[in-house]
Formats: sequence, C-alpha cells, structure tokens
Amino acid sequence: MRENETVENRTYHRNGIKRMCAVLLAFTLEVVLLILVVKRLNDYVEWISLATRAIAALLVLLIYNQNSTSAMKMPWIILILAFPVVGVTLFLLIGSSGATRFMRKRYEEVDQELLPLLPQEPSVREALDAQDVRCGNLAHYLKQYAGYPVYRDTKVQYFSQASDGFESQLADLAEAERFIFLEYHAIEDAQAFHRLEQILVNRVRAGVEVRLLYDDMGSIGFIDTDFVRRMEGQGIRCRVFNRFAPVSNFFLNNRDHRKLTVIDGKIGYTGGYNLADEYFNLTHPYGYWKDTGIRLEGVAVRSMTVSFLEMWNVLRRRNSVPDADFLPYLPELSPDPTAEGFVLPYADSPMDDENVGENVYISMVEGAKEYVWFVTPYLIITDEMTHALGLAAKRGVDVRIITPGIPDKKLIYSVTRSYYNSLTRNGVRIYEYTPGFCHCKMCVTDDVLAACGTINLDYRSLYHHFENGCLYSYCPAVGETKADFESMMAQSRDVTERYTNGRSAALRFGQMCLRLFAPLL
Repeated sequence: MRENETVENRTYHRNGIKRMCAVLLAFTLEVVLLILVVKRLNDYVEWISLATRAIAALLVLLIYNQNSTSAMKMPWIILILAFPVVGVTLFLLIGSSGATRFMRKRYEEVDQELLPLLPQEPSVREALDAQDVRCGNLAHYLKQYAGYPVYRDTKVQYFSQASDGFESQLADLAEAERFIFLEYHAIEDAQAFHRLEQILVNRVRAGVEVRLLYDDMGSIGFIDTDFVRRMEGQGIRCRVFNRFAPVSNFFLNNRDHRKLTVIDGKIGYTGGYNLADEYFNLTHPYGYWKDTGIRLEGVAVRSMTVSFLEMWNVLRRRNSVPDADFLPYLPELSPDPTAEGFVLPYADSPMDDENVGENVYISMVEGAKEYVWFVTPYLIITDEMTHALGLAAKRGVDVRIITPGIPDKKLIYSVTRSYYNSLTRNGVRIYEYTPGFCHCKMCVTDDVLAACGTINLDYRSLYHHFENGCLYSYCPAVGETKADFESMMAQSRDVTERYTNGRSAALRFGQMCLRLFAPLL
C-alpha cells in the first residue's frame, strides 16, 4: 500500500483500475471475436481465405511505402506475414492512421486559427543566427515545420527537483488575476493536487477563469469519473482528452502527454512531472523519484498558451461554446531587459507527418561539438536516432545517456537495456540512476543549449503522443541544467563496459526479440 494514502484515495484508485480493466477486457474480446470470425470464415470459404492473404500482401506493400522510419514498419510487416489474420486485424484496429483522419482534420482547423498568432520577430532570429548558427537553424526548423518562434526577453528558471517547481507553481497560481490553464497527462486526487485544488477554488471565487485538461488513460488509476463533476461544481472548467473506451474509440493509441501550466499569459511551467504525489516524493513506489521542470516569465509564454488552446478547442464538446477570440489570452508584454538568452517553447503532435520531438533531439546531437547529454526514463529509439548518437560519439563528442536504476515498468526497462549495446559499442556512455526512478526528460549540449519538457526517448513520445518541450540557450538555466546532470551522474552507475562486452548469449537473444517489437509497445 502506498504511503500517506487515505481510504478515499484508495477508492478512487480502485475505481479507476476497475474501469481500465473493464475497457481492456472489452477491447480484447472485440479483437478476439474479430479474429475468430475471420479465421472461421477462412476455414469454410476458400475465396475469403484468399482475400485475407491478398489484403495482408497489400497492407505489407502499403506499410513498406509509408513515409516513416523502418523500425516502425518492420514489426507490422513481420506480424502480418507470419499471422495474416491476427496481423491484419490488429493493424486495422490500432495501426492504421486512417482511424485518426477525423481528429487530424480537427487539429488542422484549430491550428490554422492559432499558429498565425505566433509570428517570428525577425530581429530575434537575426540575433540568434549571429550568436550561434546551429541554434538559429533549429529555430528555423521549429518555426517552419511546427509553427513555434524563438523569443528573447523571457526569464528561465530551472528546478532540479519537481517539489521545488511545484511550490513555486503554487505561489504563482495564488497570485493569478485573469486566467489559469492547466494541462497534464496524469492527475492524482491526493495530497499534492488537493493543495493546488484549494488555490484554484480560491482563484475562481476571485473571478479568475480556470481551465483544467487531463488525459484519461494517464489519470485512470488516480481519479474517478466523478472528478470532472466535482471540478465543474467548483467553477473549474474541465475537459478530458480521449476518454478510454472500447469499440468506438480507435484513437486510443494517441495520448496527451503534455504538462503545461499557464498563468495570465505571463508565467508558464513545464517539465517532466505530473500532478501526482509520487512525482514530489510524497509516496515512494520506485525509490527516490527524480524529476525536473522550468518556469518561464515573459513573452515566450505565448507559445505555451497557444499549445493549451489548441488542445482545449479540439476537445470542445458539440454543445459547448468555442473560443471566439484568442487574443484576450495572449497579452502584449513589455520586454524584460534583465532576461538573458533565447527561449523556444514548442509542441509536437502525432496528427501530422512531422516528428518534431525526435528531429529536435537529432539536431542537437548532430550539432554538438564537445558534448551532448540526455536523461530519459525510457530508451526505445529508432535506427536514425541510434545512428546519430553513435556517429556523434565516433566524431569525438562526449555522448552520455542517464536512465533509471529502478524501473516503473519492468518489461519496458528490459527493452530499454536492449538498446545499450548498439550505443555503447559506438562510444556512447550509459548511466543508471541508483537512488530510484529518474522521470526527467532533458538534453544539454556544449554549455549553450538545453531542452526540458515531456518528450522521452521512446516511440510513444516521439511518434504516438502529444508532447511539449522548451529549448533555452545562452542563459544561466543552461549551466544549472548541466550542473544537475553532473549531480545525477555522480549518483549513477556507469554500465557502459558491462553492456559493451558482458552480455550472455541468452541475454542477447532475448534483447533481440524485445527490440523487434519495441515500436509496438
């Protein structure tokens, strides 16, 4: 049993787990029924069997010609060729992008209204290009292909502990005057959130508009279905991303993994932590929980506001009133002469064909001259990412990756370790954080550029989930981020040599099997 868990919270937890199990059972029965029906028809009608094989062959050709990485294609191709009925059924249910066509259209319509509200100030781009052409090229990519500009005049504060970020967040929320936007993958109806909830209720009574958005799958084990009614009853407008339901929902594979707080359009928070007790070490399910975050104050918060408004308006109910005017949430702010460096908040969506999160990370690796360090809770990467990391190490760049020493998901942990050898044999150094589970998602390179946000080095974050991050360069927060990396490495074990030369034949075979189907996890 978790520490500090009340009877009420355990009830919420059980109710959420029951709902998740019921949905998974219904979905499994649906898949099994479809497979049995097709197999039975194949056994009795020869032409149906031939049609199934023809569909399987056609799907393999379509998958092969998709504009995606080979690692995403091969598991489906092998599954469909080896087990045509099972492979075709699963692909049509969860692997086909056609099932998300309606949602793609909704995101496109909302983005056509919102992204033009984020113009690029030419003088800022020119200043960044003059300072560092590598950072300037990355800013160019994010503006052209994701719609997010680079800013100056924004203060960046780095938090090496999620609890410190949360305390700062609570203090800023208590001073909100106009509006509060919160978007999180997971919310736990427990001690940490109750503190935040009381502040939100007080702000509502003071006339502040409060909106709360969370992912149903991410929160399903933490809250009950009555949660929304309770929030609405207190004046907190609440929306749920992609409700976890069987049969009718083919959008289940895409989750909202973003973590955003926006206060009055002036202050923004993001990072790895959700609004649940374990992130602040109020409970310890996996040893010491390491997470990080950043606070922005200034004009760059405009991009975070737009990211929230995108999701909020896509999830608008049929009978709800859309935001007719976004400008009241995008105030014009005066430049802050004390702010240093450049800031670029951005978001990534699986509803387009641009893998922004992965491309940003690969660009940071390819642009590194001296070092590039990552920390990620899960390491399940494409051949393209593996090649970029290995080639950087071969060029003499100090490439390091920190992963957890204590896993939260044992199967995923085994998959993570299966990637070590292909990296270490090319010179990448791997560290495992010994105090517990490190959930932060960050990168720092050459003392000039850092990234902090929600994007893991895994297929779910890079290809399937809605994510957000923030690049910051030539400001004190970059040095603070590097110092935190050094602190984490001092508390980690270097497993590079072990996974370069020390694996048994059985371990190698098991890891090969895990690697094959890693993109489907």
